[in-house]
Amino acid sequence: MAKRIAITPPNVMAAQAALSKEVATSLRASLPLDGFSRWSDLQQFIPLSHETIRQRELAGRFPRRQKLSERCNVWSNREIHKWMADPVNYRADTLEEVQ
Repeated sequence: MAKRIAITPPNVMAAQAALSKEVATSLRASLPLDGFSRWSDLQQFIPLSHETIRQRELAGRFPRRQKLSERCNVWSNREIHKWMADPVNYRADTLEEVQ
């Protein structure tokens, strides 16, 4: 009979931190530090749905998108790198701070 192991919150947090570091390392290797990326470019690195990203943007827990045109949205690569370095504690700048 297989032994069952209960996953406790500290174990989950450690697993998330390890995954975050792994994804961040692969992201740094293939996403330029400067410039902008569209969702189709970021989707392979970010393990969240488009709707989850939108909700986190509104809450200030993910970098805000910028509109290049009516149908073209981009994210700052530099902000994406900051988010990947610490997704739990990341807070987007408010509009007042940016201006």
